[in-house]
Amino acid sequence: MHVTFALFADAANLSQEGKLNILGVFDALQVGTLPALHPRATLVVHLKGNALDVGAHRVTLRWLSPSGNELWSSEGELGVAQPPQGVQEMDFPLIAQLDLPLDQSGAYVMHVGLDGDVRAEVPLQVRTPEQAPAPNVPKWMS
Repeated sequence: MHVTFALFADAANLSQEGKLNILGVFDALQVGTLPALHPRATLVVHLKGNALDVGAHRVTLRWLSPSGNELWSSEGELGVAQPPQGVQEMDFPLIAQLDLPLDQSGAYVMHVGLDGDVRAEVPLQVRTPEQAPAPNVPKWMS
């Protein structure tokens, strides 16, 4: 089993047809003050597997601050059943709505683990108003 992509978004769901819908992908946040809590971020992880992956798999999520401190973690089990006859690959979308604690500005990362190995790292840059990049204004407009 492997991760084809992992990202943060404003929202995600699965349609009646089984299609993964993702809205508002982001990799940076601006907060007014720190510490802060970013409510209801949606972590989307797309896993692919095949008949060799049948059985139970341990999924772990670890939220790390820019200084490398673990601010939050969670663990769960993904059960993979035998695929129908003729199916070669199976999709396993994981959608988690999370409150992200933020204790400092800088580069945060969500480690996505599968069976004890980190399989994806989802970066998130956090800035305060003082650190926000200056708007890119053409010289003829200034």
